Parts: sequence; structure tokens; C-alpha cells
Amino acid sequence: MTSNDNTKLAATAILAGGIGAAVSYYLANKKSSSSQTQSGYESSSSQGNLNSRTSFIFQDPEYDMGASTTSTPGNDTAVLMPHSHEERMRRRIAARMAVEDENSQPRSSVTVRVPASSANCGPGYDCIGLAVDLWTEVTVSRADEFEITAEGDGAAEMPKDASNLLVTGVKAAYDTAEKPMPPLKYHVVSRIPYARGLGSSSAAIVAGIIAGLVLAGHRLPVWGSESLLQIAATIEGHPDNVAPVIYGGFQIGIHNGTRWVTERVPCPPGTQLVMFIPDFIGKTSAARGVLSDTITRADAAFNIGRVAFLVHALAMGNLDNLKWGVQDRMHQPQRADALYKHLYPMIKAAEEAGACCAYLSGAGPTVMALTSGASGDIFTQQEKERTDTHVARAMMQVAQTFGVEGKIVVTQASQEGARVVKVDPPFSSQYITFRDNV
Repeated sequence: MTSNDNTKLAATAILAGGIGAAVSYYLANKKSSSSQTQSGYESSSSQGNLNSRTSFIFQDPEYDMGASTTSTPGNDTAVLMPHSHEERMRRRIAARMAVEDENSQPRSSVTVRVPASSANCGPGYDCIGLAVDLWTEVTVSRADEFEITAEGDGAAEMPKDASNLLVTGVKAAYDTAEKPMPPLKYHVVSRIPYARGLGSSSAAIVAGIIAGLVLAGHRLPVWGSESLLQIAATIEGHPDNVAPVIYGGFQIGIHNGTRWVTERVPCPPGTQLVMFIPDFIGKTSAARGVLSDTITRADAAFNIGRVAFLVHALAMGNLDNLKWGVQDRMHQPQRADALYKHLYPMIKAAEEAGACCAYLSGAGPTVMALTSGASGDIFTQQEKERTDTHVARAMMQVAQTFGVEGKIVVTQASQEGARVVKVDPPFSSQYITFRDNV
């Protein structure tokens, strides 16, 4: 190859390199400009939506600020962990985090089914609760004038005027929808013992809110806000009953400084609930009135440890540790001394008879025991494989010893919360049939 050829080859290489550099520089600048423009648009538009506010819609600070470097709507390359349910939903609905134009057709009548609940579960004062497989059905219909009728458990004691918490819940729903509340007729078929520590008030609140939302044709966001929970917990003052009524199962609820938040704790399979329900009413105001405003550091440490043990035992399915996890020094001893002399003897008798644990349900007077061994239909299973019957007899023996009249009810935890079971006009159509043809 001659020197002239070498010179031409070198010149060609230099020219090609220059052209390549120029093209790369142009493309890089174009991509950067496009990215900045798109980012600026997404940031400004989503920021406005994320900061929107509607009644009872509370977002966590990271949603309001949009400051997370790994979970912004435009950052789809961030890694999502299996538990990142709220982030997945947030991406799905992009920046639409508040109630918008989600109003559906108003309904003329709706029936809502709500479970009972057992709060506190020992040391989890005002923050842990369990849905119980006892159900009340509430039908609310548009009418010419206000009326409440009731049948079943506690029908005679139930308020029949606007002070009924069912009405309070419906009104809160209409207020949230920013619509006037029409005259309504209420009919309650109650299977939740009234004022016995099984969440009858929370069931009424949640049933009312759901019924009101359906009648008003109004929907609320859940992911990132739990708006229905915000309304219910604001009325009730704490989430330990309303959370399991809404979602079912064991629920832990706290207020994070912005809103109420909840998480589900697993319920070990085969668990049954054996409860002694006294014939007398337990007033929450009286049960709270016997509690002190302060506790010692030792008692606080005791309860913190027991709550941790309780949640761990449930999560791991370690039934043997439940009896330690439900121990309490914050409210049960005070209520036992002042109101329920049968409480601790009944807890001891239940555990000695084979119960995994026992505790005061809510503010009382019901005593709740958890047993194990159930599988399938219990009436086709040999009783010796379970302990519920033996525990029930032991609890009733204590009640008779203390002269407390009442009954034993055996059921199970409910993994399902409140739901609509009938509506007019229905949600189902010729193309989609929902459960129970709702």
C-alpha cells in the first residue's frame, strides 16, 4: 500500500469519526430536551392532582409532595416489590388520587350486610380488632318520611330516631358526596348482640356509610387514602372495630399523623371463636370511665411486648403463644375490678379447658376465647379433635358460679367485611353479573 493510499484512508477515518460524533451530539441533545419537556409536563400536571382535597380524602405526605425518587408516576423503571400494592394502584390511576367524577347512578334502595367485631384483643387497646362471623343486614330505601324499624337481637333497645348511628353513617356519606340527604326508611335485621362488646355501633356506622354512598351514587378511592375508613374512624374515634367491619379478618389500625391506616394480620386456619355473652348491656362510656388517664412505664412496656407477641403469634400461626399475647395491664384489670368480676376466672377456666387464649371483647361484657382444631363443617367432625365444646362448658360454669346470666355462642372469624347484597336498580347487567346478582 502506497503512502498516498495511507493518507486517503486516514482522512476517510477522520471524516467518518467527525460525522458520527456530530450525529451522536444531535441525538443526545434532542433526547434531553424531549425528556425535560415531558418531565416538566408530568410534574406540573400530576402535582396539581396529587394535592387535590375532598372531604375525608387524606393522602400520605409522600403522595402529596410527589418527592419519592423510586415511586413517581413517570418513573416506571423503578423496581416494584410484591407488597407494593398501593404503588401499583397509584401508577394504574396515574395522578388521580382524589374523588373526581366517579358518581354513578343513584339508587332507590340498598341492603348492606355487616359483621360483628371484637376489639382490643387484650393489649391492642383501640388499635387491633377482629371481624366475627355474626351478621346484621340493613336495608335503606328512599321514602316520603323518616322511619326506623328493627327486628332481631337488641331490636327493642335500638334507637329509632336520628341519634341511631346508622343514620349518622348515611348522613356522613351524603355530606361526603356533597348532596342533600333525602327522607329515608331504615329496616334492621340484627344478629349482632346490642351493646355487648361485639361492635354493634361500628357495624351501624359502616352499614350507614356504605348504604348512603350507594344511594347517592358516589364512589371513594381506597388505595393510598382508605377514604371509607377515614369517615368511619372519624365518627367512631378509633379504627379497632370499624377496620375489621370494613375489611374483615384481624386488622391493625393507627393514625400516621395524616390519616388512619390499616394492615391485615393473618388468622390461623382452624380457629374458632367461643364467646360468653352476658344478658346485661355494657356501656362503653362506663367501661372507659373506670380507666386511668396515665399508666406506669412498666405497664406500658408490658403491653408493648404483649402486642408484639400477639401479632407475631398470629402471623406465624403459633397458637401456643396467643395466651401470652392477649395479656393486658391497660384496661382489662381495671374493668374486671369495677365491672366484670367474672372476667379473669372465666379466662383462666377457658385456657385450662384448652382455649388458645381468652380476653375481654371490646369494652365488654362479652368474654372471647379462641380455640383450634376445626376443619370443614364442625358437625361432621369428631368433637375430640376440637376444644370448643369443652371450653364453652367451662366458661358457662364460671358464669353460673358468679351468677351472671348469659349464653355461649360458637362461631369463627370472618375474613370478609361489609358488602352490598341487594340494590335497586342492580349493578349487574346483561353483560356482567356480580356476586349474588347484585
